[in-house]
Amino acid sequence: MALTNVQKILFRAPQSARHITGRALQASLGPKPQKPAPFPYKEKDYTLLRSMFDKTTSRFDENSKLIVLEGPVGIGKTAVGHQLADLLGMHFMPDITMDAYYINDYGYDMRKLDPQLPVNCRSFDERNFLENPEHFNAASFQIIKYKLRYAHYIDAIAHLLNTGEGVIIERSPYSDFAFVEAMYKCKYMSKAAREMYYILYKHAMPDLLHPHLVVYLDAPVPRLLELVKERKLPHEVNSKAMNTKYLETMDSELKYKFLREISNRSDVLVYDWSEGGDAEVIVEDLERLDIDNYDENDPKVQDWSYSREQYWADVRMKYTNDKEELISNFNVPLVDAPELLIPGEECEILTHAWFKAEGNTHADGYDPKYHSFTEILFKNKSKKGWSPIS
Repeated sequence: MALTNVQKILFRAPQSARHITGRALQASLGPKPQKPAPFPYKEKDYTLLRSMFDKTTSRFDENSKLIVLEGPVGIGKTAVGHQLADLLGMHFMPDITMDAYYINDYGYDMRKLDPQLPVNCRSFDERNFLENPEHFNAASFQIIKYKLRYAHYIDAIAHLLNTGEGVIIERSPYSDFAFVEAMYKCKYMSKAAREMYYILYKHAMPDLLHPHLVVYLDAPVPRLLELVKERKLPHEVNSKAMNTKYLETMDSELKYKFLREISNRSDVLVYDWSEGGDAEVIVEDLERLDIDNYDENDPKVQDWSYSREQYWADVRMKYTNDKEELISNFNVPLVDAPELLIPGEECEILTHAWFKAEGNTHADGYDPKYHSFTEILFKNKSKKGWSPIS
């Protein structure tokens, strides 16, 4: 503790640049100062000893920002995210899917286990929801999606803090509730399951850092339905979920609740994307944003404004080393909603099948079928995650 206090006194963090620049503008300004190589945070922990020599802010530049790309379903956020990342020199993270839940690190898809599982224990993913939103498993599907988005967002923060590279992430746990409200209004989720969701939401969200900026792509619901038809994907065109009531509820929740709340802690840019648009226009607006004049105590920069290097190190250690502990925020008994519970005998069948599946028989990184003895012997960091059977 004494050493930490000395560090806080000796090492004052430089003021972070709060503007953003595109690649074209960066090129016109000449070469940038050399930065340390990205820290391999996926393989190594960032420890107190490392923090004495590896300063977090030494990798930061004006684009070391966390930008969330939001908007209604089907508007084309993924394509825009890739374009923005290329124009800004940032890292893009598409919205997480249930593939991250069902496909393990060795490529085995747990959905193959469905024939040997009880009906209520079988897989349920985005396609299943679009085809049958009134299914018993719809509520648990949305809560799992929320967990996945939460874990994905932690990864985004860890990437920024360990590499200095700005991150554009599609969707965030901050807007996830809009799906729940749309499901509840359309009677795809019960009142009890909705209440359980908000217990988790209120318990988990305080541990996250708000994004620097939210870019919201907007379009009216009739246009969204037209886009669904234009894509000609059968599971979307014939979807029972993609109806006017569902989309209008989500639209209302995103615009009148999410954007209003997030604007207190992050800058927000909104674009009419009914007929698409030019990502370069967004970049120009980002470059013109006047965010350098915020006081360091302003709520919009409070999560990303630290006066000492050790404060930055503490935050970095949290999101680099403690992902599993952060995910433990979801370890709340959900006993009041029947659709969120699995009977004991069925849970035993599911657990047995899951951990007998290929790639799941050993702890992560220790399966001799996929790793040599040397790799196992000198393994120094396990994957930070959470068990699907939780």
